[in-house]
Amino acid sequence: MDKELVLSYKIGVVGAGSWGTAISDLLAKKGYKVDLWAYEQDVCEQILSFRENKVYLPDFSLSENIFPSNDLKKVVSDKDMVVVVVPSHFVRNVSKEMETCISDNTVVVSASKGIENKTHLTMSSVISESMPDFKKENIAVLSGPSFAKDVVRGLPTLVAVASFEKSTAECVQQVFATPLFRVYTNSDVIGTELGGAVKNVIAIGAGIIDGMELGLNTRAALITRGLVELQRLGLKMGADLKSFTGLSGVGDLILTCTGDLSRNHTVGKLVGQGIKIETILSDMRMVAEGVKTAKSVYNLSRKLDVEMPICHEVYHVLYENALPHESLYRLMTRDLRDEFGYQD
Repeated sequence: MDKELVLSYKIGVVGAGSWGTAISDLLAKKGYKVDLWAYEQDVCEQILSFRENKVYLPDFSLSENIFPSNDLKKVVSDKDMVVVVVPSHFVRNVSKEMETCISDNTVVVSASKGIENKTHLTMSSVISESMPDFKKENIAVLSGPSFAKDVVRGLPTLVAVASFEKSTAECVQQVFATPLFRVYTNSDVIGTELGGAVKNVIAIGAGIIDGMELGLNTRAALITRGLVELQRLGLKMGADLKSFTGLSGVGDLILTCTGDLSRNHTVGKLVGQGIKIETILSDMRMVAEGVKTAKSVYNLSRKLDVEMPICHEVYHVLYENALPHESLYRLMTRDLRDEFGYQD
């Protein structure tokens, strides 16, 4: 692919939360002029006036190459690449609005992580369903262990991009790659997306463990068994199991379950300390995707008959007022089954 052509790309980023802002700054510092769509007028005005997103990514000076706007059509129209970074429950409506103004040859990159509650679709499938005339081969997904604050600080970060079309994945790779932001490509769209979604549910569970002060042994066990649950669901849905040992699987899982910057871990930790989920969410302006995804994973796993006890207990705590110590007891006293030397 012609690197000079790639560097001339016109790029739009849809969503000015912390991750959308960090992505915009990454691309803008590489030399792209990035149109950034912000839903909130105050966020748009802050970036224009102060070169800072004081709501979602405070204390970081943003590139002059970022051009914020509240006009979605302006941000999306006539672009070579559009990156979708809105919360998962907004992806469908935003995609429907995009359909009326997006070009046929635009590459659409989903950087949103989640599973839709009603349909149980991952975000790339939501985009495809919302834009039925748009070519599926032009859609890619970006995932991996990548806290927004570390990316905007310029710390070394590795991510994965997946697409059904190899040239699409390679295009995204060239657009995003820098000496401090390394991008790997693959064709396992569903596995890459499941890793990014389910890890948020497991991270809430890890946060609950930490909030209850149950120690590092317990957290390590939960992360390990959470990976098994992710693999079970992925296998049932046709994913490549190798994806779950890579960046979008175990890499993102470890980061989100242990990092202090993880919103999902923070939510779980507060729940483990005895604070009601309604109180926690009412005090948050940013979205913890794992809360909504917990419902999706619970219902999807039951529909597909996939055993995911940790994810189920997180759901019971969040949505059925189950007490964390009771959920822990149920997990610890589940029947053990010997499977040729491997206890599952």
